[in-house]
Amino acid sequence: MRPTSSRARQQSLSALLNVMTAAAEKVGRSLVRDFGEVENLQVSRKGPADFVSAADKKVEKMLVEALTKARPRYGFILEEQGRIEGEDTCNTWIIDPLDGTTNFLHGIPHFAISIGLERDGELFAGVVYSPVTDEMFWAEKGSGAYLNGQRIRVAGRHDLSECIFATGIPFKGDDRLHKEFLGQLGLIMACSAGVRRFGSAALDLCWVAAGRYDGYWETGLHPWDLAAGIVIAREAGCIVTDIEGKPDMLANGRILCANDRLHREVGKILRQAKPR
Repeated sequence: MRPTSSRARQQSLSALLNVMTAAAEKVGRSLVRDFGEVENLQVSRKGPADFVSAADKKVEKMLVEALTKARPRYGFILEEQGRIEGEDTCNTWIIDPLDGTTNFLHGIPHFAISIGLERDGELFAGVVYSPVTDEMFWAEKGSGAYLNGQRIRVAGRHDLSECIFATGIPFKGDDRLHKEFLGQLGLIMACSAGVRRFGSAALDLCWVAAGRYDGYWETGLHPWDLAAGIVIAREAGCIVTDIEGKPDMLANGRILCANDRLHREVGKILRQAKPR
């Protein structure tokens, strides 16, 4: 799907989504510039196989400033700064300024800015922007999911042998998660057309929403990895739960996303690999 100009895709957006997409585009330009000079970035270790770059911190600061200017009373849940309480306790931004940091730092052009909004305890709106490809995914509860102004829907395939699935490999350091993942991977590979690991949870969810993947599962995630993508996937017709089929994915970091029929089948398969 070819990218469109920002003017064209802003025409049908609500005031809230205009704020979110404008913020994402602004920081996206900064990320693309930094990506072109990725070898010169100052990088620090944050944890096992989990890196944070100067660009990551800068983009988060820019997002907070832009969103605070537009909605000064909203709070934040941030990857780098944690929770910032707002005067408006009903609305909270959940942000990943650079989902796919490891890709970014290795010069792999697959990363995104993820902005979710939780309203009254429920995920309400989401924007995921891939600045390298200029693909802007967005959704607002009850209004459908879109990519650059065009409506998107989850694929309708039901035969597992024809389906492509996305996943993520847990970071090193948790042997239990690795053992479970390898079991899950073996089971899905045995019955599907293939499995892909591209390194951005936000884009994985959006690609299921757009019908590029048929399903996605992963463990060991955080709310900022998932919030925006969950809204977009649900509005595209996906069923999104944790791997156990419960709505606890933000709390436990275990997610499964697919159309209704595949969700049931794949969930049963994945649960067979859970360590006893």
